[in-house]
Amino acid sequence: MVTTAIILAGGLGTRLKKVNPKLPKPMAPVNGRPFLEYLMDYWIEQGISRFVLSIGYLSQSIIDHFGKKYRETSIDYIIEESPLGTGGGLLMSAKELIEPFLVLNGDTFFEVDLKDLTAFHEKNKSEWTISLYRTTNPERYMSVEITTSGKILKMKVNNNQSSYVVNGGVYLINPLALINMDKPQNKIISLEDELLPDFISSGGVLYGLECFGSFIDIGIPGDYYRATEILF
Repeated sequence: MVTTAIILAGGLGTRLKKVNPKLPKPMAPVNGRPFLEYLMDYWIEQGISRFVLSIGYLSQSIIDHFGKKYRETSIDYIIEESPLGTGGGLLMSAKELIEPFLVLNGDTFFEVDLKDLTAFHEKNKSEWTISLYRTTNPERYMSVEITTSGKILKMKVNNNQSSYVVNGGVYLINPLALINMDKPQNKIISLEDELLPDFISSGGVLYGLECFGSFIDIGIPGDYYRATEILF
């Protein structure tokens, strides 16, 4: 049973600063509550009992709001003294973990059934499983190259299609998948552009499961305003 989730919440949130200038992006209010609360609530209901928050920009506002516990669920903080990117934040946050764990983007809410994701992960003996989201927006997202069984062959593929299956930002990872990643410490590393492609090229077993729940990425103002329609 997966009980730990890392939340990557250290980014600068540059595109959202015009409408949310004084708070880190995951703390942007939606219907009067921080976005991060909705994200944590959803995963607590599915059995997550520990969060590891990778934080950096305006991190104290997150610590002051949540403290060491939220709804009886423990919280540990990994603080980036300088920006590490999504990949650097993940590698630093996962150092002490020995059981499979979730990784979530702090600015994305995606309804993914944890039991289904875990069953798919275990059935395929996957080392790293990605939730996939279907979209018709090729400008903002790039699709993945995937087999009929769900094995991902390549990231960042642009195809001339009417719809695209893209990375939904919910990951299930076995700790051993990260052990041999030879990456410099204290430098910005992208999860999407560096870690995942390197994992595939090194022979790592990466699978993707298409999920059909509600999806919202609050990274740009238009979608941030739309979050009020999805999150209650």
